Amino acid sequence: MVDGKRNLEQFDLEALRRGDKGEFATLVDAYSGVIYRLALKMLHDPLDAEDILQETFVKTYRYLGDFDGRSSLSTWLYRIATNEALMFLRRRRFGQVSIDDPSDGEEQEAEPLQILDWCCIPEMELMSDEARSTMQQAIDTLPESLRTVFLLRDIEGLSTREVSQVLDLSEVAVKTRLSRARLRLRQHLTAYFGEKVVTQHTSPEGGV
Repeated sequence: MVDGKRNLEQFDLEALRRGDKGEFATLVDAYSGVIYRLALKMLHDPLDAEDILQETFVKTYRYLGDFDGRSSLSTWLYRIATNEALMFLRRRRFGQVSIDDPSDGEEQEAEPLQILDWCCIPEMELMSDEARSTMQQAIDTLPESLRTVFLLRDIEGLSTREVSQVLDLSEVAVKTRLSRARLRLRQHLTAYFGEKVVTQHTSPEGGV
């Protein structure tokens, strides 16, 4: 899950709970990149992501003695970081963004009338900078409740169970939100690539 870094469960939990600064420094060194990356994807600002990174490890160190082990240590660390980022968004927007409220900007999804068959899209087009940028824009348009689930599950690679523990949701709720997020992204990208296909087929090179 963590780019070849030491697995969180291999750390000496008792030493961490005792406040062992050497063990904690190793933890910070190993996982700063992971937490910063998640915060940056959620907030889109390097300075804000740095603040979340710092606050995450401050709270991790402060509350390690209270860690009860009901979830894995790695899940607990993701939970702290995610909650810090979501609270930051609440403050920035002067409103409430609830990860527990299924009505948070979500309406019932309807299947689109037509989903583009991406097999006809050249691989180079799928991997282009423009396509990647379009994908990021699509992710950014997701409601917070859907985007957070998508980032944790599909981008960070957490399991459905881990995401449910991070966000304190049922696994059914995680699967539902992930399905809605994927459908919205697919609709967004279908519109983008659909225009590409139409352009290719109506251009002089397309033979029309």
